Amino acid sequence: MDLLSVIRRWRFRQGMPIREIERRTGLSRNTIRKYLRADTVEPKFKVPARPGKLAPFADTLRGWLHQEASKTRKHKRTAKQMFADLVALGYEGSYGRVAAFVRTWKADQQRQQQTSGRGTFVPLAFAPGEAFQFDWSEDWAVLGGERIKLQVAHTKLSHSKAFIVRAYLLQTHEMLLDTLAEAFRVLGGVPGRGIFDNMKTAVDRVGSGKSRQVNARLAAMASHYLFETDFCNPAAGWEKGQVERNVQDARRRLWQPMPDLPDLEALNHWLEAQCVAQWGQIQHGGLPGTVADVHAAELPSLMAAARRSG
Repeated sequence: MDLLSVIRRWRFRQGMPIREIERRTGLSRNTIRKYLRADTVEPKFKVPARPGKLAPFADTLRGWLHQEASKTRKHKRTAKQMFADLVALGYEGSYGRVAAFVRTWKADQQRQQQTSGRGTFVPLAFAPGEAFQFDWSEDWAVLGGERIKLQVAHTKLSHSKAFIVRAYLLQTHEMLLDTLAEAFRVLGGVPGRGIFDNMKTAVDRVGSGKSRQVNARLAAMASHYLFETDFCNPAAGWEKGQVERNVQDARRRLWQPMPDLPDLEALNHWLEAQCVAQWGQIQHGGLPGTVADVHAAELPSLMAAARRSG
């Protein structure tokens, strides 16, 4: 997680005193103030470019853990037993490193198993202003008399289920940043967290578990708007199930019959008006009233989308 983004959220979202940030990070107050003002400079630290003693054995240990997961509890090796087996293979590190690796692996597996035995979606509850979910889809419209395939961006508040849809000709980094800025405008503010899948417009590289190399432009935008980026596990789109359903619902509500408008700008104006109007027509389901009613109650929990600096 980028330290700059964390510092900015501590300061601007949680109102944490600079003295406390200094205590937590070890940075000087002047350095913290400089980072808060700069907004775009990520603190850099020199990290020794040497692998840990466990690194050469990580794949072996990971393979053992996968094998042990299918065994009964009585027949599973403990972390201490696997540590002893690694030592026999030449591992010279501590047991603590092995135990930490095992704990992290098990935690990642638990996050990936939030469905029932048949893969049924387990609904997630979100507090007001906690999160938004984002996804892309492909749909068609007639623009200027020509049938055109479009890249459609879906952004949805996880608590109130208020949503906004925008269309683009391409799916690029610039389009992602543009649609998020427009979504925050229409939705009335910025939640504390954005939930994405591992799309190329957001993630440069997918690591193990929740480790992601976030695209630099998205990371800068998240730091600017003070939201945390969170990514689904690979092949686990159900983790952002609300917006997945929104893609299906939007296809029925907005794209059938196929919209016919002069150009892309006119289409996006029409989509925005349709989305906002539908908030008042759709019952929330989990809470009393319509999506518009719950959204109105959620608005005070969203952070204003205006630029923040120190």
